[in-house]
Amino acid sequence: MTFRRYMPLTWDRCDLRNKAMVKKLTVQRLDIPDVLVVTPAKFGDARGYLSETYNASAFADAGVAAIFVQDNHSLSRQKGVVRGLHFQAPPHAQGKLVRVVRGSILDVAVDIRSGSPTFGKFVSVVLSAENGQQMWLPEGFAHGFCTLEDNTEVTYKVTDYYAPECDKGIRWNDPTIGIDWPVGEEAAILSDKDKSQPFLHELHGIDGRKA
Repeated sequence: MTFRRYMPLTWDRCDLRNKAMVKKLTVQRLDIPDVLVVTPAKFGDARGYLSETYNASAFADAGVAAIFVQDNHSLSRQKGVVRGLHFQAPPHAQGKLVRVVRGSILDVAVDIRSGSPTFGKFVSVVLSAENGQQMWLPEGFAHGFCTLEDNTEVTYKVTDYYAPECDKGIRWNDPTIGIDWPVGEEAAILSDKDKSQPFLHELHGIDGRKA
């Protein structure tokens, strides 16, 4: 008996991927211009869609020329979970590319770069599995998010490996930062560690940049 070799119909061979002139992604600079919202294109038909969620060349052209060394994936089972504000101090500072694969979050970046004109300021954006948007935070930013739905899953790429000795944080509700979280202090679900993080003014001379 002989078997006929065949090539299955894949996304790479369908007409959707032959649109060479279609822009792969769009980029929006937030009020702190070093923080970007990147939206990869979706190519869809009656079956669903394909999205190229990361392409090193396209992201570099968009201003994200980072080299990523680790991917992280978190699950938050309840709406109202707050994670953050987290960063790694030098010499293992991290840039992060954050996206949601299930559910939705309010994603927040806080500028902690010494001498920056926007030091202590924040920007935020809603990321969801539906909108497909991603937030890029370079080194020098603290990161946090609040889940807007149950069973929300977040993935993020980072530019340096996890280094527990450099793992730092800022209190999520620091009044000098003034983040407008979508959950009140009594309802927010936090780890014991995040409940007791220091305030920004207590972090003397620490930022997220490499020396």
